[in-house]
Order: sequence, then structure tokens, then C-alpha cells
Amino acid sequence: MSGQIAKIGLIASMFSVVGSLYVYFVGDNENLGIFVGLWAPTLILVSNEIEAWMEN
Repeated sequence: MSGQIAKIGLIASMFSVVGSLYVYFVGDNENLGIFVGLWAPTLILVSNEIEAWMEN
């Protein structure tokens, strides 16, 4: 299962960026678009930490 959780986190962060761009430009709430976009680095960090925690 090496690297699988990190890959899931990376894919989730990509969806977060795409979703934030959609909400920001297409939706009517720019602040929500910014908020959704801020989740991308959090998802990457958490998935990497979970991956490291599971290896130990």
C-alpha cells in the first residue's frame, strides 16, 4: 500500500483546485472558491502524514 494514500491525497487536492476555480469563476461566491482552494495543501499534507504514520 506504499504511496497509495499519498496519491489519493494528491488527486483530492487536484479536485479541490478545480472545484475552487469553478466556484470562484462560475459560482457567485468568490470567498467560498478561495476557501475550497485552501484545502489543497491541507489534503496533501494530511495524506503524506497518514502515509508516514502507517509505515511506522
